[in-house]
Amino acid sequence: MQVAAPCSAETIRVASQKTGTLAWELAVIRSHGLDKKADLAIDIVELASPEAGKIALRAGSADVMVSDWPWVSRERTLGAKLQFYPYSSALGAVMVPSASPIRTLADLKGRKLAIAGGAIDKNWLLLQAALKQDGIDLKSQSTIVYGAPPLLAAKTLDGEMDAALNYWNFCAALEAKGFRRLAGMEDILQKLGTKGRIAMIGYVFDETWANANKDTVARFIAVTRAAKEILATSDAEWDTIAPLTGAPDATTLHAYRDRYREGIPRRSIADEEADARVLYRVLAQVGGRDLVGPASELDPGTFYQAIPGD
Repeated sequence: MQVAAPCSAETIRVASQKTGTLAWELAVIRSHGLDKKADLAIDIVELASPEAGKIALRAGSADVMVSDWPWVSRERTLGAKLQFYPYSSALGAVMVPSASPIRTLADLKGRKLAIAGGAIDKNWLLLQAALKQDGIDLKSQSTIVYGAPPLLAAKTLDGEMDAALNYWNFCAALEAKGFRRLAGMEDILQKLGTKGRIAMIGYVFDETWANANKDTVARFIAVTRAAKEILATSDAEWDTIAPLTGAPDATTLHAYRDRYREGIPRRSIADEEADARVLYRVLAQVGGRDLVGPASELDPGTFYQAIPGD
């Protein structure tokens, strides 16, 4: 579906999942006419999964998608010159029931722990690396259950797990049900040497396309920033997009709102890239080639740096 725009507007094809947070921003852009004001026509390529976005980008049927910088750096080392621009620093967390005796990350030892994603999920690898600093090997000293985020969130709610490491929106939903954040990933990452909240997720596009369309990219980033500011300042806007979020009640919607707002990137690209370099080394060490490919360092062209003021 294509958003109506003047005939002279430049088109940018954005791959987006119907249920993803990018769809929330695109809805705000559309309802406020931000795209028209920027003389952009945003053509939304609807996806069934994040993997479908990667395929669409590689096939040239989308210009922009959302993914993470470890994947972008990996693709660059394998020959696909993609680039990354920060979209969100909303990260997952370790969640426990409110009455749980688990009070510190060290208390996870010997417990049944749900891990969203899989054995090489980045949050899981980084949590392991942080705890190894304290002499704890969670993988061998705890019972680990891998699975899809919604399935594990349901099992956590049912009391089948002592703790869960899940993605931010599922953690927000658990918070709304009375669960407690044992530790956010932002806290865990600081143990590994980061200086601030890092945007793991960002807009991803082809470097050659971006170089040929710098003004279009800059206008698109400006439009998405404007949408973020509306979502950051207007509670009424959240009532408007509530159906898109899938929140079953106001408490969950408010948890989504608050965690989303925390994740709006506010740092310079230089600061983001510096922290990414630190974490990439950790990921390369604990995740190996399966995760990051052949390079032990973040590819120097991973972050897009052509937006004025960044």
